[in-house]
Amino acid sequence: MSIQFDGILIGTFKIYYYGVLIVLGAVAATWLASREAKRYGENPDLAWDLLPIALIGGIIGARLWHVLLPPASMVEQGITTAYYLTHPLDMLNLRRGGLGIPGAVIGGLLAVWIYSRSKKFPMGVWANAIAPGLALAQAIGRWGNYFNQELYGAPTNLPWKLYIDPLHRLPEYANVEYYHPLFFYEFLWNLLNMGILLWVARRFEGKLKPWDVFLVYAVIYGVGRFVLEFLRLDPAPLGTINANQMIMLAVAIVSAGALFWRHRRIDSEL
Repeated sequence: MSIQFDGILIGTFKIYYYGVLIVLGAVAATWLASREAKRYGENPDLAWDLLPIALIGGIIGARLWHVLLPPASMVEQGITTAYYLTHPLDMLNLRRGGLGIPGAVIGGLLAVWIYSRSKKFPMGVWANAIAPGLALAQAIGRWGNYFNQELYGAPTNLPWKLYIDPLHRLPEYANVEYYHPLFFYEFLWNLLNMGILLWVARRFEGKLKPWDVFLVYAVIYGVGRFVLEFLRLDPAPLGTINANQMIMLAVAIVSAGALFWRHRRIDSEL
């Protein structure tokens, strides 16, 4: 057995910390969702039934997001969406490329929604219960990027700079050693998101509608991701724009608009 920076090698089999952290994040999210569900008067044990469903849906969604929007560094190597469509085995190989968090959220949510239709439980209420745990899972999962030496930002000499070894640097930054710890910024933002969501759920208890807490999650995450993408060195290009950045901005605006519309005050004289 050999302990390495990104995982543990047992013979020829390697356990990556990234995968371990994804599972730990999912378990922590489920624990928090079960506690929130109990507050909403739902059966907390259902959260554990949803765990494998959400996890499978999330992984599928995350991989599809990557396949549809690969980062610029892979596009330059010819690994595009068209490449994946003509090399389906590479599409399934999680070690070639990565996972897209927005796709994980969409895939996991869709899987839970389909399950809710068959089991007849209120999806909107559960979306509120799940949202804080989702932010927690993302915070924990971001440390997987640290061990993989990925998701670092622009070069910097700030005191909290992050060293990236030459093997994991982009070719055009081969001689640059220190970068913004972008993964850590998003870790902090996700923790803040979780805290705000827990506060909102309690401060406005009795006034919240189904899906409200999830919409607040989408606003906060979307704004944070939009801002942090300015530091990202390897964005997902769609023509001349950063696709992830623009999509997250749209998500934040639409979610904020939905919240406003759902809670607008209508003048009784109109």
